Amino acid sequence: MNLHIEIDREADGRWIADVPDLPGVSTYGTSRAEAVAKAKALALRVIADRLEHGEEVPESAEMFSVAA
Repeated sequence: MNLHIEIDREADGRWIADVPDLPGVSTYGTSRAEAVAKAKALALRVIADRLEHGEEVPESAEMFSVAA
């Protein structure tokens, strides 16, 4: 599983991290690293919830990649 994380910085200085393959996985952080860490944690929670409920999860070779 390889989930791409998109990173952007808001006008107010906060960082936002989105995982497009998992709708609703969007987090904010005061730093880039914090936003990415929160996105990874939320993505894992969403994947675990989907697995527990027999729903599909994105499949690939690795777990995460982070946009430069």
